[in-house]
Amino acid sequence: MATFTFPFFLSLLLLPLFSLLTIAAENTTGTIGINYGRIANNLPPPEKVVALLKSQGINKVKLYDTDAAVLTALANSGINVVVALPNELLSSAANDPSFADKWVQANISQYHPQTQIEAIAVGNEVFADPNNTTKFLIPAINNLQSALVKHNLSSSIKLSSPIALSALQSSYPSSSGSFKPDLIEPAVKPLLDFLSKTSSYLMINAYPFFAYEANADDISLDYALFRTNPGNVDSGNGLRYNSLMEAQLDAVFAAMSALGYDDVKLVVTETGWPSNGDENEIGSGKANAAAYNGNLVKRVLTGGGTPLKPKDPLNVYLFALFNENQKPGPTSERNYGLFYPDEGKVYDIPLTLAGLNGAQSNPVNESKAQVPTTAPSSGNTWCVANANAGEEKLQSGLDYACGEGGADCRSIQEGSTCFNPNTLEAHASYAFNSYYQKKARGTGTCDFGGAAHVVAQPPRYGTCEYPTGY
Repeated sequence: MATFTFPFFLSLLLLPLFSLLTIAAENTTGTIGINYGRIANNLPPPEKVVALLKSQGINKVKLYDTDAAVLTALANSGINVVVALPNELLSSAANDPSFADKWVQANISQYHPQTQIEAIAVGNEVFADPNNTTKFLIPAINNLQSALVKHNLSSSIKLSSPIALSALQSSYPSSSGSFKPDLIEPAVKPLLDFLSKTSSYLMINAYPFFAYEANADDISLDYALFRTNPGNVDSGNGLRYNSLMEAQLDAVFAAMSALGYDDVKLVVTETGWPSNGDENEIGSGKANAAAYNGNLVKRVLTGGGTPLKPKDPLNVYLFALFNENQKPGPTSERNYGLFYPDEGKVYDIPLTLAGLNGAQSNPVNESKAQVPTTAPSSGNTWCVANANAGEEKLQSGLDYACGEGGADCRSIQEGSTCFNPNTLEAHASYAFNSYYQKKARGTGTCDFGGAAHVVAQPPRYGTCEYPTGY
């Protein structure tokens, strides 16, 4: 039989393709869902809410109960649903297997699969519940799992329980992450063991806003809002973090690893930023809320995981769909919504990859510069400094681009071809464009905290020529 030898030169030509395919496979994008809370007396009916979700391209929603009208409205919608067993039912589900069985029959079997229920959140932030419901969590989960098995639902519906970051004893640096000792044996280890055995995931409620609000003197706002910043290096593992959220998540990963559960995945079941707050709620406001949620969506949908788990995509549920006017507490509690009850947007951010591509990375960073939504026929675009951003932002962006960002800044050194004009705007424009081109003009790579924007005509600074690729 004749043998065929693959030509060596062809293998060399195809190597870059194989590399690109490998990178693409490893850079799996995450998912964006939203929490549909209903502590309000002025919300639209569930049917209109489902229509709103679909109009925004949202196909994942998390509820805080199993309301019949809501579950019925979600039937045949193509939207995946996480429902909840509220904290007040934990003791009954824990102490009475028949209660758990009847609850599954009435609240899950009756609606699934027409309503695509994919998970049940058993309680919510139980470890922080003042009613001391922690002791009921594991027995309730076990009884609910038995009920799911009995009704042939265990293969399609996962069980977990959302925990707050307050369950951690240590979270800084991320590599020192650990759970509070009094929670480990009675609750955390049994929960992680259950999640590992059932291939489920840990639900995490993570709010960088709270950390920033309490430590605004020590935490950079850009770091909290996913904006361009120098980042922080973890002294324990040497990893660099460019966002507070990712540092928080890796603290949870480290805490699980310390207990021997490296295989358990995470889903962020709540995160958000309030668009309004009391005077002492530092950082609250519409611009920061738009920046946080908009940049988070961009971060999730453009792929990749945290520094510690780079191959695990980020899956996130934003909090929340609506401002809820009957929530108790400070003003911020009633202002986490992306939409007003009349379905108008509190602020405009893209929620899907298509929306991101159309938006071309603009206003979530408070930049006033307009970004073109179309490129010239040649396909060339450039990234230049926004002169209105101010010297501090321009200098910070320039330092980052020429340092951590890896831009080629040799041409703006003294004596080089693009040193003149010797102005901050000109030098920043060159550095920003180098970074932008090196990143293949990707969405979100021309921003620098509002210090840059995209243009469709070649920049003109002296005789300097700006590259359009590397």
